[in-house]
Amino acid sequence: MSGYGNYLYILATIALTVYGQIAIKMQVMQAGALPAAGGDKLMFLIRLLLNPWIISAFAAAFLASVTWMGAMSKFQLSHAYPFMSLNFVIVLLLGAWLFNEPLSMTRAIGVALICLGTVVASQG
Repeated sequence: MSGYGNYLYILATIALTVYGQIAIKMQVMQAGALPAAGGDKLMFLIRLLLNPWIISAFAAAFLASVTWMGAMSKFQLSHAYPFMSLNFVIVLLLGAWLFNEPLSMTRAIGVALICLGTVVASQG
C-alpha cells in the first residue's frame, strides 16, 4: 500500500473508534440509569460488560489500536494524530442524528474549527 492508500489505516482507526463510542452509548441508553446502590451498580456494570455489543465495542477499540500501529508505521505522529480529532466531529454529528443530542451553533462552530485545525495541522 502506498501513497493515499496508507490513509486507510487512519480511516480504519477513526471508524473503529467511532463505532465503539456509538455502540456503547446505544447499549447504555437501553440499559437505563446507573443504580445508586453499590451491589446493584456492580451487577448493572457486569451485565453491560457481558453485552455482545459492548464486547464488540471493546474489540473495535483493540482493532483501532492495531490499525493505529499500522498508521504509525507509515506516518509521522505529528501528521497522523490531527486526524484523530475527526472522532469528535463524527461522534458529535452521529450523537445529534441517532440520539437527538443538541447541536447548537456554538458546537457547530467548534466542529468547524476542529475541521479547519485538522487540515492546517496535517499539512507538511
